[in-house]
Amino acid sequence: MNKATELAAHVRGELGKAIVGQRESLDQLLLVMLVGGHALVEGVPGLAKTLAVKALAQIFQLKFQRVQCTPDLMPADILGANVFNLSTSSFALHRGPIFTDLLLVDEINRTPPRTQSALLEAMEEKQVTIDGTRYELSKSFAVFATQNPVEFEGTYPLPEAQLDRFLMEIDVDYPDRDAERRILFDTTGAEETKPKAAMTAEDLMAAQRLVRRLPVGESVIEAILSLVRSARPSADAGPIGKLIAWGPSPRASQALMLAVRARALLEGRYAPSIDDVVALAEPILEHRMALTFAARADGETIQGIVGRLKARLG
Repeated sequence: MNKATELAAHVRGELGKAIVGQRESLDQLLLVMLVGGHALVEGVPGLAKTLAVKALAQIFQLKFQRVQCTPDLMPADILGANVFNLSTSSFALHRGPIFTDLLLVDEINRTPPRTQSALLEAMEEKQVTIDGTRYELSKSFAVFATQNPVEFEGTYPLPEAQLDRFLMEIDVDYPDRDAERRILFDTTGAEETKPKAAMTAEDLMAAQRLVRRLPVGESVIEAILSLVRSARPSADAGPIGKLIAWGPSPRASQALMLAVRARALLEGRYAPSIDDVVALAEPILEHRMALTFAARADGETIQGIVGRLKARLG
């Protein structure tokens, strides 16, 4: 446990060399890695979303591939395709960028739903099916997708089934003044500080196994169940339920259970607390919920609803 915590702190330090400030967002990225999940990273252009994901691949020594999404991107551009080889008179698989450890899907909402759906099987089962044949992906396979929250022309909304497969939606905000001052010096000088490898893929998988073995107290389990169930249009939500069109599935409960363990590990604790549940409510629940038309017309927001649900936990 102590060694894992020390490694996590080392990784934090190396990631901080590549990205100045953004501590909360970077910690959430690390949580996703420690859990072995996928992340939807949202922020306006220029906030180092792509740089952060590339830095993670360097730090964990993972194979990295990037897909730049466009409206004409096809599923085969991500998965690959069987190509006829004239010299052997047979078909051979030309592997796409999905055959990697860490896949960055840049501006995922710029590609149509048919292409977005090419990621569903890979994200859930770490395998892909091409022309009826299944191919296993890397054990470390993870998808980090980015999207721009302010520019919607020429974009396609992500289907609910795909949103639910992202462990977290990580909102990257503008850096504070001191952090932006450091950025000016660190990125415009003769040399740039780059992160160094801090863990291997095997170390990462060992940390992921450790996360799953961390004990979770009954009070934390009850807090997770209460929070997730009250975020649905059901009796558990009380009056708030009438404002919710659809809410999180049990996959959200699973995500919270794993994420609170990873957060405890990052902070050197042997077990998570209810504070961890409260801290991770927004990034795990917000992309798994939608409000009714009447609620939106009344000025309600998902952030406000989640805030009120968190307040019930104390």
